[in-house]
Amino acid sequence: MFETILEPGAKWSNVIAKGKAVRFTALGDGANLSALLYNSRNTTDRYNMPDTLKAQHTSKLTKGNVLMSDNGRVLSSIVEDSLGWHDPVGGSISRGQVDEQFGKTSFQEVLNDYLRSGDENFIKELVRNGLTMRDIVPNVNFFSKIAAAPDGSMQFEKGHAKEGDSVTLRMEMDTLLILSNTPNPQDHGLSYPSVPVKLEVFDTQAPDETDYCVTFRPENKRAFENTWNYHALTV
Repeated sequence: MFETILEPGAKWSNVIAKGKAVRFTALGDGANLSALLYNSRNTTDRYNMPDTLKAQHTSKLTKGNVLMSDNGRVLSSIVEDSLGWHDPVGGSISRGQVDEQFGKTSFQEVLNDYLRSGDENFIKELVRNGLTMRDIVPNVNFFSKIAAAPDGSMQFEKGHAKEGDSVTLRMEMDTLLILSNTPNPQDHGLSYPSVPVKLEVFDTQAPDETDYCVTFRPENKRAFENTWNYHALTV
């Protein structure tokens, strides 16, 4: 139905309708794709990282997990995943960190070759969709892995994603999806990552009560029930 390539540093946003799936595929080793999600009908209802993690008793995201909204609904479900671990805690890289870590660049000096930050990309796409920087919430970093060390520090696993790895989201609500192909802020490498990511959108089958994501945890089923009730009253 739709396909595009997100080049390194690229940003992208669009509303993806309920009943469609989005597949992300890494076109090189070491990809990181940062994402924000909002209920497109009511953008005050958006991806809630704390509720998503505590309800599913996890600090990572993979097949079976769902991305929950502030109102306990399911924005999207992870229906396929070749990696087994995506990062929900690492955050989005700032302009200051990009300048300090990779060298200061500007559009005025190098035009479109300047090194973009996740925060800037998110703000630009939020504004395009009638939102502001106040609407930034904790994001998901697809293709990245961050584990906790015994001392509690976050440990970024270099090279976690390999070329060809993919993850597929099924949209359970009409969702504003905002993407930034920028480095994970916990990746302290000295070169700006340059891994394109392919994005594909296609139709998919709606879940029922036997669906893998619905039955993955009891909390997931309750979130799906909230979502189904929401649709029953709004369609």
